[in-house]
Amino acid sequence: MTLTIGTPPASLSDELVAKLTKVSFPTIGHYLEEGFVEPGIQRQCGTNRVVGRAITVRLTGQDSTLLHHAAGYCEPGDVFVVDMGGDTRHAPVGEVLAEVLHARGAAGVIIDGVMTDIDEVEPLGLPVYARGRSVLTTKLLHLDAGGVHVPVSVGGVVVNPGDVVLADRNGVFVAAPAVLESIVDVALEDDAEEPDLVRQVRGGERLGDLTGATEAVNRILEARR
Repeated sequence: MTLTIGTPPASLSDELVAKLTKVSFPTIGHYLEEGFVEPGIQRQCGTNRVVGRAITVRLTGQDSTLLHHAAGYCEPGDVFVVDMGGDTRHAPVGEVLAEVLHARGAAGVIIDGVMTDIDEVEPLGLPVYARGRSVLTTKLLHLDAGGVHVPVSVGGVVVNPGDVVLADRNGVFVAAPAVLESIVDVALEDDAEEPDLVRQVRGGERLGDLTGATEAVNRILEARR
C-alpha cells in the first residue's frame, strides 16, 4: 500500500466553461461514445447542473483520510470524483464533507459508491452523484494507501486529474478539455437548431424527412432490389 499525492491539475479555461454551461449535455452523445459514466451513478441531491474540473480521490478500504485532506484544498468550481475501489457499503461523503466542499465553492461530488446524511446534505444544494445511500460510513484509519490527483475509475470511466466533469439529471460525463473543445461549438449549433426542428415536427413534418433518416432507409431498401 502506498499513499500517492499527485500534482494539482491546471484550471479549466473560462471560455470552455462558459460554453459548456450553455450546451445540452445529451447533445454531446451525438458526437462521442466514450466518457459516459454508468447510469447507476445518479444525482442523490442538489439541483444545479455540474460543470467543473475533476479533483480525483482514490480511497482504499474504508479509510477516508485522503478525502478529508483533499477537501481542505478545494477551489471554486472543482468537482470531487471519488473512486471507492468497488465499495458500495461505506459512505465517504456526508454532512461534514458536504459542508466543507459547499463552503469552498465545489461544483459537485461524484462517488462510485454511496453517500450518507441525505437530510443534512440536501439543503446545501450541493449536487452529489452516487450509486445510492447508506448509514454505514468510512473511517479515519490513516492508512498508507489511496491517492489524490491520480487517475481513478468511476462508473466504468477512467477519470484523470483536470478532466472536465459534466453532470445533470440524466447522468455524468467526463472528458479531457481538448476533447470537449473540439466538439462544443458544433454541439451548440445543434442545440440552436433544435427548436426549429421541433416546430416543424409539431407542424406536421415527418422527423425522418427532416433529419435524412427516411432517405437513408429508402436508399437501403432500393439497394436490395
